[in-house]
Amino acid sequence: MSVREVSLKQITKVVSDMVIDANYNLPDDVRDALEKMHKEEESDLCKSIIEDIIKNANIARDKQKPICQDTGMAVFFVELGQDVHLVDGSLQEAFDEGVRDGYKRGYLRKGTQEYAVGERVNRGDNTPAIVHVEIVPGDKVKITACPKGFGSENMSKLAMLTPSVGWEGVKKFIIDTVRDAGPNPCPPIIVGVGIGGTMEVVAYNAKKALIRKTNERSKDPKIALLEEELLEEINKLGIGAQGFGGTRTALAVHIISHPTHIAGMAVCVNINCHVARHKTVII
Repeated sequence: MSVREVSLKQITKVVSDMVIDANYNLPDDVRDALEKMHKEEESDLCKSIIEDIIKNANIARDKQKPICQDTGMAVFFVELGQDVHLVDGSLQEAFDEGVRDGYKRGYLRKGTQEYAVGERVNRGDNTPAIVHVEIVPGDKVKITACPKGFGSENMSKLAMLTPSVGWEGVKKFIIDTVRDAGPNPCPPIIVGVGIGGTMEVVAYNAKKALIRKTNERSKDPKIALLEEELLEEINKLGIGAQGFGGTRTALAVHIISHPTHIAGMAVCVNINCHVARHKTVII
């Protein structure tokens, strides 16, 4: 079996371009979801707000400027083919250099602090990149960038529930999380949900769920039905675009379920704002 060499210098270049592209250009699936929401929204005020959101995205695309002033922490999901041999450096350093260069070239706001507690000094380059790597069959490297702003990230919640709560208990936790978030994550939102696994797995899956396209349901029919049920219930909360009420609050709900322990029922909710940035490149 042949092994394909991929230079980490190439990955640095790709990452640099990706963070700029992701921050300038709203993905087509998100734009389509916003336009669909605009047609379905019954509140004139919220309709006008969604129009402004779409107009803002169009200006960012046409003028090649950031869609939002919060250009996020640089998060990446990497599917690394097991037949790939990475050369010319280290993977983390390659991503860090790509983020450093892209945030500088793209005039993107650099918001990463050196320490979470104590003196919060800005690092000045938005590193380190947060890189999640999954080893998969093949000889390709698939990289998905999803810069994550903290207006929505701060609304995340994780709970280690007991199995006895059942689906109704899980659903209540998810809906309560969205209700408590209110206007803070800049709705309309996308709701990423992880269910099952362990504490770290459920959080990872909640974040990974956000990079699925808004027009795609889970491939598991049972989970797809739960996504539709949650979307309907969340839209009944009346939060609406930017928290001004209305009949539509969420663009989509995405769930990733994972097998878990007999005594466990881990649930995590990771909310994304309407600037649901994601960009995928395959090397």
